Amino acid sequence: MSAEREKPMAEAEVKAWLAANLPSWKLEDGWIKRTYKTASWKGTLMVVNTVGHLAEAAWHHPDITCSYAWVEVRLMTHSAKGITSKDLELAKKIEEVVHWQPGKEGKGLEGTPHGDMRFAYIKYD
Repeated sequence: MSAEREKPMAEAEVKAWLAANLPSWKLEDGWIKRTYKTASWKGTLMVVNTVGHLAEAAWHHPDITCSYAWVEVRLMTHSAKGITSKDLELAKKIEEVVHWQPGKEGKGLEGTPHGDMRFAYIKYD
């Protein structure tokens, strides 16, 4: 049984969607991409593992490049040879989870101590 290949979105459509929903993500060289700045290697590993978990659960896998204090995530649907709704939805979930700040929700979870770099792991936008 052969599934029909998903068609890539038009560049203008992708750019408009990103501008409206994920302004920190950019379309570049056929990929949507985002760089997360982290506070240290520990933070970098936490972001990489988070993205890895979400990608595996979604069965849609990004390209990831990282260094001591940053992680770059790139998404493209290879079978479509372009950007599809799969990329946008995974990017949205990655952004939601990586930038989650429980202390701002007021629902009992405090989040990491503010101003104490011993506990910092990501630099929030």
